[in-house]
Amino acid sequence: MASVVLHDVAKRYGDNPPVITGINLEIQEREFMVLVGPSGCGKSTLLRMVAGLEEITSGTIEIGGRVVNDVPPKDRDIAMVFQSYALYPHMNVRENLEFGLKIRGTPAAEIDRMVNDAAKILGLEGLLERRPKDLSGGQRQRVALGRAIVREPSVFLFDEPLSNLDAKLRVQMRAEIKKLQHRLQVTSIYVTHDQVEAMTMGNRIALLDKGKLQQVGAPLDVYETPQNVFVANFIGTPPMNFIRATVTEGGAGLGANGIKLPAPAAARGALASRVGKTVLVGVRPENVVAPGRPTRGATAALQLTVDLVETLGDEVVVHAHQGEDQIAFKMDPHHPPEFGGKVSALVEIDRLHLFDADTQQRIAV
Repeated sequence: MASVVLHDVAKRYGDNPPVITGINLEIQEREFMVLVGPSGCGKSTLLRMVAGLEEITSGTIEIGGRVVNDVPPKDRDIAMVFQSYALYPHMNVRENLEFGLKIRGTPAAEIDRMVNDAAKILGLEGLLERRPKDLSGGQRQRVALGRAIVREPSVFLFDEPLSNLDAKLRVQMRAEIKKLQHRLQVTSIYVTHDQVEAMTMGNRIALLDKGKLQQVGAPLDVYETPQNVFVANFIGTPPMNFIRATVTEGGAGLGANGIKLPAPAAARGALASRVGKTVLVGVRPENVVAPGRPTRGATAALQLTVDLVETLGDEVVVHAHQGEDQIAFKMDPHHPPEFGGKVSALVEIDRLHLFDADTQQRIAV
């Protein structure tokens, strides 16, 4: 197994603005690291630089303690699984699994052992004579995984491998990939734009936006303590609500558009020097509590007008507003409010998130 270390890694195409800027990131041995962010943020480019498929403009990349900036992909001891599966259509499953091993000159007996082991792990034993066109999307993805497994690499690289699958199969396959990585204990870097995949699969997640690293941490830590507005808004479904507010009462109050909230007790010291200034108040939908549901700690009441009700089966998501502020929260599906109607809700004060309105960085408390 091997660690992967990126030090001040940057990528620029010609005289254009950089697509990757000063990335510093260490992926530990046996870790499952997820790179997540919106389309065009640079995550796939970063993965391809680790693979050696893209040259880096500056910085260094280490795999297993060895700088690999000038090492060709085939000599980096990595295996990559692509979004498009990249299977050879004229070969059957066994031949697809064997191909890379034959190119490397692996003895025939060893090839048989490695292919059979991979097929058993992935449940492909009955599919070895089929060609890719005769397989379902999930089966093709298993073959792509098998081709990576048989190489027995130090690092797995996954470039949005589930994006071509339907929703149900994606859930199944992400569980299988996570179990596979846990079984094989291979250092893995997984790229996705899907924050649910990131939260459910990664030991840690690294969020990118516009080529810059925004935050790195365990999924729950990132969810509970987002370091800026981008992270707070990107992680979580529905996304975090934001209220633009002015600090009042010596740092003890927050007011905006008719909404008045007490500041969290732990934040009042940090807010005391910001009286009269604007902050962004973030509140997760689960911390806006509908009538009849239990609350935690101090609360403040909101009187909301309903704009939209989304029925999800086990619950409904209510989109509402008070003044100019939009608020989403969840309710019991058996008693949904009416469109245009009024509904009251309670905000859990000690679970508010506060951000500087100018820098959009978290206000330390």
